[in-house]
Amino acid sequence: MSDILEMTAVQLGGKIKSREVGVAEATKAALGQIRAAEPVVHAYVTVDEAGAMKRAEEIQKKIDVGELTGPLAGVPVAIKDNMCTEGMLTTCSSKILYNFVPTYTAEAVLNLEKSGAVILGKTNMDEFAMGSTTETSAFGVTRNPWNPEHVPGGSSGGSCAAVAANECFYALGSDTGGSIRQPSSFCGVTGIKPTYGTVSRYGLIAYGSSLDQIGPIAKDVTDCAAILETIASYDRKDSTSIPRDDCDFTSALKDDVKGMRIGIPRDYLGEGLDGEVKAAILAAAKVLEAKGAIVEEFDLSLVEYAIPAYYVIASAEASSNLSRFDGVKYGLRAKEYEGLHNMYKRSRSEGFGPEVKRRIMLGSFVLSSGYYDAYYLKALRTKALIKKAFDKAFEKYDVILGPASPSTAPKLGESLSDPLKMYLGDIYTISVNLAGLPGMTVPCGKDSKGLPIGLQLIGDCFKEKNIIRAGYAFEQSRTYESPEIARNAQADGMSGDIAGCTAANAAGSRTGSFADIVTEGRTGSTADIMSEGNAGGTAESTGKEAR
Repeated sequence: MSDILEMTAVQLGGKIKSREVGVAEATKAALGQIRAAEPVVHAYVTVDEAGAMKRAEEIQKKIDVGELTGPLAGVPVAIKDNMCTEGMLTTCSSKILYNFVPTYTAEAVLNLEKSGAVILGKTNMDEFAMGSTTETSAFGVTRNPWNPEHVPGGSSGGSCAAVAANECFYALGSDTGGSIRQPSSFCGVTGIKPTYGTVSRYGLIAYGSSLDQIGPIAKDVTDCAAILETIASYDRKDSTSIPRDDCDFTSALKDDVKGMRIGIPRDYLGEGLDGEVKAAILAAAKVLEAKGAIVEEFDLSLVEYAIPAYYVIASAEASSNLSRFDGVKYGLRAKEYEGLHNMYKRSRSEGFGPEVKRRIMLGSFVLSSGYYDAYYLKALRTKALIKKAFDKAFEKYDVILGPASPSTAPKLGESLSDPLKMYLGDIYTISVNLAGLPGMTVPCGKDSKGLPIGLQLIGDCFKEKNIIRAGYAFEQSRTYESPEIARNAQADGMSGDIAGCTAANAAGSRTGSFADIVTEGRTGSTADIMSEGNAGGTAESTGKEAR
Protein backbone atom coordinates (compact mmCIF):
# COMPACT_ATOMS: atom_id res chain seq x y z
CA MET A 1 0.00 0.00 0.00
CA SER A 2 2.75 2.49 0.94
CA ASP A 3 4.48 1.88 -2.42
CA ILE A 4 1.24 2.78 -4.20
CA LEU A 5 0.86 5.99 -2.20
CA GLU A 6 4.35 7.16 -3.14
CA MET A 7 3.51 7.03 -6.86
CA THR A 8 2.62 10.09 -8.87
CA ALA A 9 -0.76 10.17 -10.61
CA VAL A 10 0.72 9.37 -14.04
CA GLN A 11 2.87 6.57 -12.61
CA LEU A 12 -0.18 5.03 -10.94
CA GLY A 13 -2.21 5.43 -14.13
CA GLY A 14 0.48 3.50 -16.00
CA LYS A 15 0.51 0.71 -13.39
CA ILE A 16 -3.29 0.45 -13.58
CA LYS A 17 -3.18 0.33 -17.36
CA SER A 18 -0.60 -2.48 -17.29
CA ARG A 19 -2.71 -4.40 -14.70
CA GLU A 20 0.05 -4.19 -12.06
CA VAL A 21 -2.28 -2.28 -9.70
CA GLY A 22 -6.06 -2.47 -9.51
CA VAL A 23 -8.28 0.61 -9.28
CA ALA A 24 -9.91 -0.70 -6.09
CA GLU A 25 -6.46 -1.38 -4.61
CA ALA A 26 -5.33 2.20 -5.28
CA THR A 27 -8.60 3.61 -3.92
CA LYS A 28 -8.33 1.52 -0.75
CA ALA A 29 -4.76 2.74 -0.27
CA ALA A 30 -5.85 6.38 -0.49
CA LEU A 31 -8.82 5.84 1.84
CA GLY A 32 -6.55 4.07 4.33
CA GLN A 33 -4.18 7.02 4.29
CA ILE A 34 -7.12 9.38 4.84
CA ARG A 35 -8.11 7.37 7.93
CA ALA A 36 -4.54 7.52 9.19
CA ALA A 37 -3.66 11.16 8.49
CA GLU A 38 -6.93 13.06 8.88
CA PRO A 39 -6.86 13.27 12.70
CA VAL A 40 -3.79 15.47 12.24
CA VAL A 41 -4.12 17.11 8.82
CA HIS A 42 -7.91 17.70 8.44
CA ALA A 43 -7.65 18.12 4.68
CA TYR A 44 -11.17 16.87 3.85
CA VAL A 45 -14.66 18.21 4.49
CA THR A 46 -16.38 15.21 2.90
CA VAL A 47 -15.13 11.68 2.19
CA ASP A 48 -17.28 9.40 0.04
CA GLU A 49 -15.85 5.95 0.81
CA ALA A 50 -18.74 3.87 -0.51
CA GLY A 51 -19.10 5.99 -3.64
CA ALA A 52 -15.37 5.85 -4.34
CA MET A 53 -15.21 2.06 -4.02
CA LYS A 54 -18.27 1.60 -6.23
CA ARG A 55 -16.79 3.96 -8.80
CA ALA A 56 -13.46 2.07 -8.66
CA GLU A 57 -15.19 -1.17 -9.64
CA GLU A 58 -17.00 0.54 -12.54
CA ILE A 59 -13.82 2.16 -13.83
CA GLN A 60 -11.87 -1.10 -13.60
CA LYS A 61 -14.40 -2.79 -15.87
CA LYS A 62 -14.14 0.03 -18.43
CA ILE A 63 -10.33 -0.18 -18.36
CA ASP A 64 -10.44 -3.95 -18.78
CA VAL A 65 -12.54 -3.72 -21.96
CA GLY A 66 -10.40 -0.89 -23.39
CA GLU A 67 -13.03 1.83 -23.02
CA LEU A 68 -10.74 4.02 -20.87
CA THR A 69 -7.12 4.37 -21.97
CA GLY A 70 -6.08 7.81 -20.70
CA PRO A 71 -3.16 8.45 -18.33
CA LEU A 72 -5.43 9.22 -15.36
CA ALA A 73 -7.96 6.40 -15.72
CA GLY A 74 -8.60 4.83 -12.32
CA VAL A 75 -6.50 7.33 -10.36
CA PRO A 76 -8.18 8.65 -7.15
CA VAL A 77 -8.59 12.44 -6.90
CA ALA A 78 -9.80 15.01 -4.35
CA ILE A 79 -11.91 18.04 -5.33
CA LYS A 80 -11.89 21.44 -3.65
CA ASP A 81 -15.23 22.03 -1.93
CA ASN A 82 -16.25 25.00 -4.10
CA MET A 83 -16.80 22.84 -7.20
CA CYS A 84 -20.25 21.36 -7.61
CA THR A 85 -20.48 17.57 -7.53
CA GLU A 86 -23.87 16.01 -8.26
CA GLY A 87 -25.21 14.19 -5.21
CA MET A 88 -22.23 15.07 -3.02
CA LEU A 89 -22.20 17.83 -0.41
CA THR A 90 -20.62 21.09 -1.62
CA THR A 91 -20.24 23.61 1.21
CA CYS A 92 -17.51 26.10 0.23
CA SER A 93 -16.47 25.39 3.86
CA SER A 94 -19.25 27.76 4.93
CA LYS A 95 -21.98 27.38 7.50
CA ILE A 96 -24.43 28.97 5.07
CA LEU A 97 -24.06 26.04 2.62
CA TYR A 98 -23.77 23.27 5.20
CA ASN A 99 -26.49 21.17 3.50
CA PHE A 100 -26.09 22.11 -0.17
CA VAL A 101 -26.10 19.04 -2.44
CA PRO A 102 -25.84 20.12 -6.11
CA THR A 103 -27.97 18.60 -8.86
CA TYR A 104 -25.16 18.83 -11.42
CA THR A 105 -21.37 18.55 -11.66
CA ALA A 106 -18.84 21.26 -12.52
CA GLU A 107 -17.50 20.94 -16.07
CA ALA A 108 -13.87 20.51 -14.96
CA VAL A 109 -14.85 17.69 -12.60
CA LEU A 110 -17.02 16.16 -15.32
CA ASN A 111 -14.00 16.10 -17.65
CA LEU A 112 -12.07 14.18 -14.99
CA GLU A 113 -14.93 11.72 -14.55
CA LYS A 114 -15.05 11.14 -18.32
CA SER A 115 -11.34 10.29 -18.18
CA GLY A 116 -11.95 7.68 -15.48
CA ALA A 117 -11.12 9.54 -12.27
CA VAL A 118 -12.28 8.18 -8.91
CA ILE A 119 -13.45 11.01 -6.62
CA LEU A 120 -12.52 10.40 -2.98
CA GLY A 121 -14.23 13.47 -1.53
CA LYS A 122 -14.16 17.24 -1.12
CA THR A 123 -11.30 19.17 0.47
CA ASN A 124 -11.34 21.90 3.08
CA MET A 125 -10.74 25.51 2.07
CA ASP A 126 -10.99 29.07 3.30
CA GLU A 127 -14.68 29.97 3.44
CA PHE A 128 -15.81 30.85 -0.11
CA ALA A 129 -12.08 30.86 -1.04
CA MET A 130 -11.54 34.06 0.97
CA GLY A 131 -8.28 33.66 2.83
CA SER A 132 -4.68 32.54 2.48
CA THR A 133 -4.37 30.01 5.31
CA THR A 134 -7.44 27.66 5.26
CA GLU A 135 -8.22 28.94 8.75
CA THR A 136 -11.48 30.69 7.85
CA SER A 137 -13.32 27.39 7.18
CA ALA A 138 -16.48 26.89 9.24
CA PHE A 139 -15.47 23.25 9.69
CA GLY A 140 -12.06 23.77 11.28
CA VAL A 141 -8.51 24.48 10.20
CA THR A 142 -6.36 22.33 7.93
CA ARG A 143 -2.79 21.77 9.12
CA ASN A 144 0.42 21.70 7.11
CA PRO A 145 1.60 18.08 6.70
CA TRP A 146 5.21 19.24 7.06
CA ASN A 147 4.50 20.75 10.48
CA PRO A 148 0.98 20.63 11.99
CA GLU A 149 1.64 23.84 13.92
CA HIS A 150 1.78 25.74 10.63
CA VAL A 151 -0.87 26.60 8.03
CA PRO A 152 -1.01 24.85 4.64
CA GLY A 153 -1.77 28.12 2.85
CA GLY A 154 -5.01 28.89 1.09
CA SER A 155 -7.55 29.01 -0.07
CA SER A 156 -6.86 25.58 -1.66
CA GLY A 157 -5.03 24.44 1.47
CA GLY A 158 -7.08 21.27 1.85
CA SER A 159 -6.26 20.11 -1.69
CA CYS A 160 -2.54 20.87 -1.33
CA ALA A 161 -2.32 19.26 2.12
CA ALA A 162 -4.14 16.15 0.85
CA VAL A 163 -1.65 15.74 -2.01
CA ALA A 164 1.35 16.34 0.26
CA ALA A 165 0.07 13.87 2.89
CA ASN A 166 -0.60 11.17 0.24
CA GLU A 167 -4.34 11.34 0.99
CA CYS A 168 -4.97 11.48 -2.76
CA PHE A 169 -2.83 11.23 -5.87
CA TYR A 170 -3.81 14.64 -7.22
CA ALA A 171 -6.43 17.30 -6.58
CA LEU A 172 -8.26 20.20 -8.15
CA GLY A 173 -8.06 23.68 -6.67
CA SER A 174 -9.20 27.13 -7.69
CA ASP A 175 -7.01 30.23 -7.94
CA THR A 176 -8.41 33.76 -7.56
CA GLY A 177 -5.30 35.52 -6.28
CA GLY A 178 -2.79 32.71 -5.76
CA SER A 179 -4.98 30.10 -4.07
CA ILE A 180 -3.33 27.20 -5.93
CA ARG A 181 0.23 28.51 -6.15
CA GLN A 182 0.73 29.79 -2.58
CA PRO A 183 -0.51 26.66 -0.73
CA SER A 184 1.42 24.50 -3.23
CA SER A 185 4.52 26.42 -2.14
CA PHE A 186 3.72 25.98 1.56
CA CYS A 187 3.01 22.22 1.18
CA GLY A 188 5.87 21.34 -1.16
CA VAL A 189 3.73 20.25 -4.13
CA THR A 190 3.25 21.49 -7.70
CA GLY A 191 0.25 23.55 -8.81
CA ILE A 192 -0.75 25.33 -12.01
CA LYS A 193 -3.12 28.26 -12.48
CA PRO A 194 -3.87 28.23 -16.24
CA THR A 195 -4.65 31.20 -18.48
CA TYR A 196 -8.06 32.67 -17.65
CA GLY A 197 -10.71 30.95 -19.76
CA THR A 198 -8.74 27.74 -20.39
CA VAL A 199 -10.73 25.66 -17.87
CA SER A 200 -14.50 26.12 -17.63
CA ARG A 201 -15.79 27.87 -14.50
CA TYR A 202 -19.24 26.30 -14.90
CA GLY A 203 -20.08 24.74 -11.55
CA LEU A 204 -17.34 26.62 -9.69
CA ILE A 205 -19.09 28.62 -6.96
CA ALA A 206 -17.88 32.11 -7.75
CA TYR A 207 -15.78 34.42 -5.60
CA GLY A 208 -14.31 36.87 -8.13
CA SER A 209 -15.70 35.96 -11.55
CA SER A 210 -13.07 37.85 -13.57
CA LEU A 211 -10.23 36.27 -11.58
CA ASP A 212 -11.27 32.69 -10.66
CA GLN A 213 -9.67 29.78 -12.49
CA ILE A 214 -9.57 26.04 -11.77
CA GLY A 215 -6.25 24.22 -11.92
CA PRO A 216 -4.41 21.01 -10.97
CA ILE A 217 -2.36 20.22 -7.83
CA ALA A 218 -0.04 17.20 -7.86
CA LYS A 219 3.38 15.87 -6.91
CA ASP A 220 5.20 16.91 -10.06
CA VAL A 221 5.02 18.86 -13.32
CA THR A 222 4.24 15.76 -15.41
CA ASP A 223 1.10 15.10 -13.38
CA CYS A 224 -0.03 18.72 -13.59
CA ALA A 225 0.45 18.81 -17.38
CA ALA A 226 -1.56 15.59 -17.83
CA ILE A 227 -4.36 16.81 -15.52
CA LEU A 228 -4.54 20.23 -17.19
CA GLU A 229 -4.73 18.52 -20.58
CA THR A 230 -7.72 16.57 -19.27
CA ILE A 231 -9.72 19.39 -17.68
CA ALA A 232 -9.08 22.10 -20.30
CA SER A 233 -12.00 22.44 -22.71
CA TYR A 234 -14.21 25.00 -24.35
CA ASP A 235 -17.59 25.20 -22.64
CA ARG A 236 -20.57 27.10 -24.06
CA LYS A 237 -22.07 27.18 -20.55
CA ASP A 238 -19.23 29.50 -19.45
CA SER A 239 -19.27 32.85 -21.27
CA THR A 240 -15.57 33.41 -20.42
CA SER A 241 -14.44 30.02 -21.81
CA ILE A 242 -11.98 30.27 -24.70
CA PRO A 243 -11.65 27.66 -27.49
CA ARG A 244 -8.04 26.48 -27.77
CA ASP A 245 -6.32 24.03 -30.08
CA ASP A 246 -2.99 23.95 -28.23
CA CYS A 247 -3.91 22.00 -25.10
CA ASP A 248 -1.40 19.17 -25.61
CA PHE A 249 0.48 20.34 -22.51
CA THR A 250 2.36 17.06 -22.02
CA SER A 251 4.27 17.77 -25.26
CA ALA A 252 6.15 20.47 -23.31
CA LEU A 253 7.65 17.95 -20.87
CA LYS A 254 11.20 18.33 -22.16
CA ASP A 255 14.40 18.81 -20.21
CA ASP A 256 15.49 21.56 -22.56
CA VAL A 257 15.57 25.26 -21.72
CA LYS A 258 18.53 26.17 -23.89
CA GLY A 259 17.99 29.68 -25.21
CA MET A 260 14.86 30.26 -23.09
CA ARG A 261 14.75 33.86 -21.86
CA ILE A 262 13.88 34.07 -18.16
CA GLY A 263 13.35 37.36 -16.34
CA ILE A 264 13.44 37.94 -12.57
CA PRO A 265 11.63 41.13 -11.46
CA ARG A 266 13.85 43.17 -9.10
CA ASP A 267 10.62 44.26 -7.40
CA TYR A 268 10.14 40.63 -6.28
CA LEU A 269 13.52 40.43 -4.55
CA GLY A 270 13.34 43.56 -2.43
CA GLU A 271 12.11 44.43 1.04
CA GLY A 272 9.77 41.93 2.69
CA LEU A 273 11.18 38.80 1.07
CA ASP A 274 12.59 36.27 3.55
CA GLY A 275 16.31 35.71 3.08
CA GLU A 276 16.07 31.93 2.89
CA VAL A 277 13.28 32.13 0.31
CA LYS A 278 15.33 34.57 -1.78
CA ALA A 279 18.39 32.31 -1.66
CA ALA A 280 16.35 29.28 -2.78
CA ILE A 281 14.76 31.21 -5.67
CA LEU A 282 18.10 32.51 -6.93
CA ALA A 283 19.61 29.03 -6.61
CA ALA A 284 16.79 27.68 -8.76
CA ALA A 285 17.47 30.38 -11.35
CA LYS A 286 21.13 29.27 -11.40
CA VAL A 287 20.03 25.70 -12.14
CA LEU A 288 18.04 26.84 -15.17
CA GLU A 289 20.90 29.09 -16.26
CA ALA A 290 23.29 26.13 -16.07
CA LYS A 291 20.93 24.22 -18.37
CA GLY A 292 21.25 26.94 -21.02
CA ALA A 293 18.54 29.45 -20.14
CA ILE A 294 19.30 33.16 -20.37
CA VAL A 295 18.48 34.60 -16.93
CA GLU A 296 18.50 38.30 -16.05
CA GLU A 297 16.84 40.73 -13.69
CA PHE A 298 14.51 43.49 -14.87
CA ASP A 299 12.09 46.10 -13.54
CA LEU A 300 8.40 45.14 -13.51
CA SER A 301 6.45 48.29 -12.70
CA LEU A 302 3.20 48.70 -10.77
CA VAL A 303 3.81 45.76 -8.40
CA GLU A 304 2.95 47.92 -5.39
CA TYR A 305 -0.48 48.70 -6.84
CA ALA A 306 -1.48 45.07 -7.38
CA ILE A 307 -2.74 44.35 -3.85
CA PRO A 308 -5.10 47.35 -3.51
CA ALA A 309 -6.40 46.84 -7.06
CA TYR A 310 -6.97 43.14 -6.47
CA TYR A 311 -8.81 43.48 -3.18
CA VAL A 312 -11.06 46.23 -4.53
CA ILE A 313 -12.01 44.21 -7.62
CA ALA A 314 -12.26 40.82 -5.89
CA SER A 315 -14.33 42.19 -3.00
CA ALA A 316 -16.65 44.06 -5.36
CA GLU A 317 -17.30 40.90 -7.37
CA ALA A 318 -17.69 38.84 -4.20
CA SER A 319 -20.30 41.19 -2.77
CA SER A 320 -22.34 40.68 -5.94
CA ASN A 321 -21.75 36.92 -6.27
CA LEU A 322 -22.58 36.15 -2.63
CA SER A 323 -25.82 38.13 -2.64
CA ARG A 324 -27.61 34.93 -3.79
CA PHE A 325 -26.99 33.27 -0.42
CA ASP A 326 -29.96 34.70 1.48
CA GLY A 327 -31.66 31.72 3.14
CA VAL A 328 -34.41 31.51 0.53
CA LYS A 329 -33.41 28.97 -2.12
CA TYR A 330 -30.86 26.80 -0.33
CA GLY A 331 -28.52 26.59 2.61
CA LEU A 332 -28.95 27.91 6.12
CA ARG A 333 -32.00 29.93 7.16
CA ALA A 334 -32.23 31.64 10.53
CA LYS A 335 -34.78 30.04 12.86
CA GLU A 336 -36.01 33.27 14.39
CA TYR A 337 -36.78 36.35 12.32
CA GLU A 338 -39.45 38.99 11.79
CA GLY A 339 -40.35 39.52 8.15
CA LEU A 340 -38.49 38.85 4.91
CA HIS A 341 -35.74 41.46 5.20
CA ASN A 342 -34.97 40.46 8.77
CA MET A 343 -34.70 36.83 7.60
CA TYR A 344 -32.15 37.88 4.97
CA LYS A 345 -30.09 39.76 7.55
CA ARG A 346 -30.17 37.07 10.22
CA SER A 347 -29.46 34.21 7.80
CA ARG A 348 -26.46 35.97 6.30
CA SER A 349 -25.19 37.18 9.68
CA GLU A 350 -25.35 33.65 11.11
CA GLY A 351 -24.16 31.90 7.93
CA PHE A 352 -21.11 33.91 6.87
CA GLY A 353 -17.83 34.05 8.80
CA PRO A 354 -15.91 37.23 9.72
CA GLU A 355 -13.57 37.26 6.68
CA VAL A 356 -16.43 36.80 4.21
CA LYS A 357 -18.43 39.56 5.91
CA ARG A 358 -15.38 41.84 5.79
CA ARG A 359 -14.99 41.39 2.04
CA ILE A 360 -18.72 41.71 1.32
CA MET A 361 -18.78 45.02 3.21
CA LEU A 362 -15.65 46.27 1.43
CA GLY A 363 -17.11 45.27 -1.94
CA SER A 364 -20.46 46.90 -1.24
CA PHE A 365 -18.65 50.08 -0.20
CA VAL A 366 -16.48 50.40 -3.32
CA LEU A 367 -19.52 49.79 -5.55
CA SER A 368 -21.72 52.31 -3.73
CA SER A 369 -22.80 55.62 -5.17
CA GLY A 370 -20.07 58.23 -4.82
CA TYR A 371 -17.26 55.69 -4.41
CA TYR A 372 -17.63 53.61 -7.59
CA ASP A 373 -15.45 55.98 -9.65
CA ALA A 374 -12.99 56.64 -6.85
CA TYR A 375 -12.26 52.98 -6.10
CA TYR A 376 -13.71 50.37 -8.44
CA LEU A 377 -13.12 52.11 -11.77
CA LYS A 378 -9.66 53.18 -10.66
CA ALA A 379 -8.87 49.57 -9.72
CA LEU A 380 -10.00 48.41 -13.18
CA ARG A 381 -7.72 50.97 -14.81
CA THR A 382 -4.85 49.80 -12.63
CA LYS A 383 -5.60 46.21 -13.67
CA ALA A 384 -5.26 47.25 -17.32
CA LEU A 385 -1.94 48.96 -16.62
CA ILE A 386 -0.62 45.84 -14.84
CA LYS A 387 -1.56 43.75 -17.90
CA LYS A 388 0.34 46.21 -20.12
CA ALA A 389 3.41 45.94 -17.88
CA PHE A 390 3.38 42.15 -18.27
CA ASP A 391 2.82 42.45 -22.03
CA LYS A 392 5.94 44.63 -22.24
CA ALA A 393 7.94 42.14 -20.14
CA PHE A 394 6.88 39.21 -22.34
CA GLU A 395 8.11 41.02 -25.43
CA LYS A 396 11.59 40.24 -24.06
CA TYR A 397 11.14 37.16 -21.86
CA ASP A 398 9.55 33.74 -22.30
CA VAL A 399 9.09 33.14 -18.57
CA ILE A 400 9.12 35.31 -15.45
CA LEU A 401 10.63 33.67 -12.37
CA GLY A 402 10.11 34.62 -8.73
CA PRO A 403 8.86 33.48 -5.32
CA ALA A 404 5.28 32.34 -4.69
CA SER A 405 5.20 33.88 -1.20
CA PRO A 406 7.40 36.26 0.81
CA SER A 407 8.00 33.57 3.45
CA THR A 408 7.36 29.93 4.24
CA ALA A 409 4.15 28.84 5.99
CA PRO A 410 3.35 30.91 9.12
CA LYS A 411 2.12 29.34 12.34
CA LEU A 412 -1.58 28.76 12.88
CA GLY A 413 -3.30 31.87 14.23
CA GLU A 414 -0.62 34.37 13.21
CA SER A 415 -2.31 35.55 10.01
CA LEU A 416 -5.90 35.86 11.23
CA SER A 417 -4.82 38.23 13.98
CA ASP A 418 -3.63 40.68 11.30
CA PRO A 419 -5.76 40.43 8.11
CA LEU A 420 -3.82 43.23 6.40
CA LYS A 421 -0.59 41.29 6.81
CA MET A 422 -2.32 38.24 5.31
CA TYR A 423 -3.42 40.33 2.31
CA LEU A 424 0.13 41.62 1.78
CA GLY A 425 1.36 38.03 1.63
CA ASP A 426 -0.33 37.71 -1.78
CA ILE A 427 2.02 40.25 -3.37
CA TYR A 428 3.73 37.81 -5.77
CA THR A 429 0.64 35.91 -6.97
CA ILE A 430 -2.26 38.32 -7.46
CA SER A 431 -0.82 40.16 -10.48
CA VAL A 432 -1.03 36.92 -12.45
CA ASN A 433 -4.80 36.78 -11.87
CA LEU A 434 -5.30 40.46 -12.62
CA ALA A 435 -3.56 39.96 -15.97
CA GLY A 436 -5.19 36.57 -16.67
CA LEU A 437 -1.80 34.87 -17.06
CA PRO A 438 -0.74 31.26 -16.39
CA GLY A 439 1.43 30.61 -13.34
CA MET A 440 2.95 27.55 -11.70
CA THR A 441 4.63 26.74 -8.39
CA VAL A 442 7.35 24.07 -8.20
CA PRO A 443 9.10 23.02 -4.94
CA CYS A 444 12.66 24.36 -4.85
CA GLY A 445 13.92 23.71 -1.32
CA LYS A 446 13.22 24.06 2.38
CA ASP A 447 14.05 26.66 5.01
CA SER A 448 15.90 26.10 8.27
CA LYS A 449 12.65 25.00 9.96
CA GLY A 450 12.13 22.26 7.37
CA LEU A 451 9.21 24.04 5.65
CA PRO A 452 8.96 23.93 1.83
CA ILE A 453 9.80 26.84 -0.46
CA GLY A 454 8.10 27.22 -3.84
CA LEU A 455 9.44 28.65 -7.09
CA GLN A 456 6.84 30.55 -9.15
CA LEU A 457 7.03 30.54 -12.94
CA ILE A 458 4.80 32.95 -14.90
CA GLY A 459 4.06 32.77 -18.62
CA ASP A 460 2.36 34.94 -21.20
CA CYS A 461 -1.31 34.31 -22.03
CA PHE A 462 -1.84 30.83 -23.55
CA LYS A 463 1.86 30.02 -23.06
CA GLU A 464 1.47 27.33 -20.38
CA LYS A 465 3.92 25.18 -22.32
CA ASN A 466 6.76 27.60 -21.55
CA ILE A 467 6.28 27.37 -17.79
CA ILE A 468 5.73 23.62 -17.98
CA ARG A 469 8.99 23.21 -19.91
CA ALA A 470 10.92 25.42 -17.46
CA GLY A 471 9.35 23.72 -14.45
CA TYR A 472 10.02 20.24 -15.80
CA ALA A 473 13.66 21.12 -16.58
CA PHE A 474 14.21 22.45 -13.07
CA GLU A 475 12.44 19.47 -11.54
CA GLN A 476 14.95 17.08 -13.12
CA SER A 477 17.64 18.53 -10.85
CA ARG A 478 15.94 17.33 -7.66
CA THR A 479 13.74 14.54 -6.31
CA TYR A 480 10.27 14.92 -4.86
CA GLU A 481 10.16 14.91 -1.06
CA SER A 482 7.12 14.00 1.00
CA PRO A 483 6.55 14.91 4.66
CA GLU A 484 6.97 12.33 7.39
CA ILE A 485 3.22 11.96 7.92
CA ALA A 486 2.81 10.91 4.28
CA ARG A 487 5.28 8.08 4.80
CA ASN A 488 4.55 7.04 8.38
CA ALA A 489 0.86 7.63 9.13
CA GLN A 490 -0.20 4.07 8.37
CA ALA A 491 2.95 2.58 9.84
CA ASP A 492 2.17 4.30 13.14
CA GLY A 493 -1.04 2.28 13.42
CA MET A 494 -3.38 5.27 13.14
CA SER A 495 -6.02 3.22 11.37
CA GLY A 496 -9.71 2.78 12.09
CA ASP A 497 -12.64 5.12 11.83
CA ILE A 498 -11.91 8.80 12.16
CA ALA A 499 -13.43 10.46 15.19
CA GLY A 500 -15.62 13.47 14.71
CA CYS A 501 -17.73 14.34 11.71
CA THR A 502 -18.57 17.09 9.31
CA ALA A 503 -21.73 18.98 8.64
CA ALA A 504 -22.44 16.32 6.04
CA ASN A 505 -22.76 13.58 8.65
CA ALA A 506 -25.02 15.59 10.87
CA ALA A 507 -27.21 16.47 7.89
CA GLY A 508 -27.44 12.82 6.93
CA SER A 509 -25.88 13.55 3.54
CA ARG A 510 -22.73 11.41 3.77
CA THR A 511 -22.50 8.37 1.58
CA GLY A 512 -19.36 6.82 3.09
CA SER A 513 -18.86 4.49 6.05
CA PHE A 514 -16.35 6.64 7.85
CA ALA A 515 -16.40 10.33 8.59
CA ASP A 516 -13.75 12.87 7.95
CA ILE A 517 -12.14 15.61 9.78
CA VAL A 518 -11.74 17.91 12.35
CA THR A 519 -11.35 16.68 15.86
CA GLU A 520 -9.43 19.85 16.67
CA GLY A 521 -9.68 23.45 15.59
CA ARG A 522 -13.38 23.43 14.72
CA THR A 523 -15.11 26.79 14.93
CA GLY A 524 -17.97 25.24 16.86
CA SER A 525 -19.17 21.65 17.00
CA THR A 526 -21.12 20.07 14.16
CA ALA A 527 -24.21 20.25 16.34
CA ASP A 528 -23.65 23.99 16.77
CA ILE A 529 -23.22 24.45 13.04
CA MET A 530 -26.32 22.44 12.22
CA SER A 531 -28.66 23.78 14.90
CA GLU A 532 -29.06 27.15 13.24
CA GLY A 533 -31.70 25.87 10.82
CA ASN A 534 -31.91 25.42 7.08
CA ALA A 535 -33.86 26.61 4.09
CA GLY A 536 -35.63 23.36 3.44
CA GLY A 537 -33.48 20.27 2.96
CA THR A 538 -31.37 19.39 -0.04
CA ALA A 539 -30.77 22.42 -2.18
CA GLU A 540 -31.35 22.74 -5.85
CA SER A 541 -29.34 25.08 -8.01
CA THR A 542 -29.16 26.16 -11.59
CA GLY A 543 -25.81 26.51 -13.27
CA LYS A 544 -26.28 30.27 -13.27
CA GLU A 545 -26.92 30.38 -9.52
CA ALA A 546 -24.00 28.24 -8.45
CA ARG A 547 -21.41 29.33 -10.93
